[in-house]
Amino acid sequence: MVKQELTALTGNEAAAFAFKQIEPDVVAAYPITPQTELMHDVARFVHDGEIRTELITVESEHSAMSACIGSAAAGARTLTATSGQGLALMWEMLYIAASYRLPIVMAVVNRALSGPINIHCDHSDAMGARDTGWIQLFSENSQEIYDNLIQAVRIAEHPDVQLPVMVCYDGFITSHTMQDLEVLPTSEVKRFIGERKAVYSVLDVDNPITLGGLDLPPHYFEHKRPQVEAMKNAQDVILQVAAEYEEISGRRYGFFDTYRTDDAEMVVIGMGSFSGTAVEAVDIARKEGVPVGLLRLRVFRPLPKSALLDALSSAALVSVWD
Repeated sequence: MVKQELTALTGNEAAAFAFKQIEPDVVAAYPITPQTELMHDVARFVHDGEIRTELITVESEHSAMSACIGSAAAGARTLTATSGQGLALMWEMLYIAASYRLPIVMAVVNRALSGPINIHCDHSDAMGARDTGWIQLFSENSQEIYDNLIQAVRIAEHPDVQLPVMVCYDGFITSHTMQDLEVLPTSEVKRFIGERKAVYSVLDVDNPITLGGLDLPPHYFEHKRPQVEAMKNAQDVILQVAAEYEEISGRRYGFFDTYRTDDAEMVVIGMGSFSGTAVEAVDIARKEGVPVGLLRLRVFRPLPKSALLDALSSAALVSVWD
């Protein structure tokens, strides 16, 4: 384990700091509440010369993801961020990014979908994108946001995966709340993620490729089936990357965390920031003689079905919260 610095950052600041240490080739984004502060910080890092990232400011989230697709297809390491209605506006391009097998990493600051207009948190934005072919990781706090973003780069770019990743965290509740976290030295982050080794590049004139062509049904199936297999492969890769990350950070990650589930007859399941309150509720219920436990899901796509079934095997009742 390497020596780390203890600091205090909001969720958006933690995400921005991870962006800074990753130092992607390109960030293309459009600001939207409650993601805005994240992109403010990234823009400041670029303006002040702290990172050499090409920042592309566009007119909408649809354009942001389109720019990310072009960037990633050219072989550039590419990151972005959005929230709520912005993710909904990207919907068409999310499928294309995943189907082109482009390892884009996106911070999603969860916000309820309109209407009526609601800038606060629920997971309806991420749930609307759950079947677009993106891997989805959910974060409880600033520490997990930071750690998940760094791991997401390795997961997305793994040769057995080559899929985009969303790192989700709760709007305002997590994005604007300051919390303690430990951050790695930038040199160690860069060593951990390495250089992107693109499988192909649309700019490689010696090995030309076509993207976006028309597929008739037989060929469409041939393209989609490997995408399904890549999502399956991601389960093993997520655990491999987590094990390597634990070696340098001392922090252990898996598909989910459990709390007092060994003898629980009822297990509460949820994602994101609700976990802290849920732990307190479990402790109160236990004192009252109610055998309840908690399972907080970190990896939602690919859904770790076998591991979930094993973890819930002794529970007579499961309560799923959003």
